[in-house]
Amino acid sequence: MNVQAVTDSVLVLVILLNLGMLASSRLATGVRLFALQSLLLAFLPLAEEALEAQSPGIHAFIIAGGTIAMKVVLIPYILLRIIRTGEVHREVEPFIGFTASVFVGALLVIGSFAVAMRLPLPAPPASKLIVPVALSTLLLGLLTLVSRVKAITQVLGFLVLENGIFILGLLLLKQTPLLVELGILLDLFVGVFIMAIVVYHIRREFDHMDTHLLDALKET
Repeated sequence: MNVQAVTDSVLVLVILLNLGMLASSRLATGVRLFALQSLLLAFLPLAEEALEAQSPGIHAFIIAGGTIAMKVVLIPYILLRIIRTGEVHREVEPFIGFTASVFVGALLVIGSFAVAMRLPLPAPPASKLIVPVALSTLLLGLLTLVSRVKAITQVLGFLVLENGIFILGLLLLKQTPLLVELGILLDLFVGVFIMAIVVYHIRREFDHMDTHLLDALKET
């Protein structure tokens, strides 16, 4: 199997993992699926340079290493630790049911492929699946973000959305300075760290991680 086939297979698996996160009610399972998705995406910069008949450079290796350290190890560890210390381990009453979420997600994937075919690109991408998979990952992350009640799952939606941006960034891998990409990873970690603090205080004050009840807060 050549590098092109492996890259396309990884991108297809990314979509399936997105749908798997929408279908799962267990918070820990969703976090582990995100970690697996991020692990697969970490090797795409190396594969892209290999597709261009080049040996992967230090730029691609640093991006892959930073992605693994941040989104495969550190962030999932933080989220799983929050889940273990909390009393809620399932998404019980989402705004959109799990079956309906998967159905809507499948429609978004089909729409992403239809839109991607009409988008003009400055240069042909390394894989024809990069743009549609990036768009579908963005939309499915947004769907997770707005359709779930638990704060942890909403954080997960934000992280999936960022993975979509990461895939789209593969189109500009060589044009993007390394410091910019490392800065994005740092901003992502800071954002998740702040969200973890917010989740902790929500759970401490309300004994749960449901965010929809925050709508009832009023100034006194």
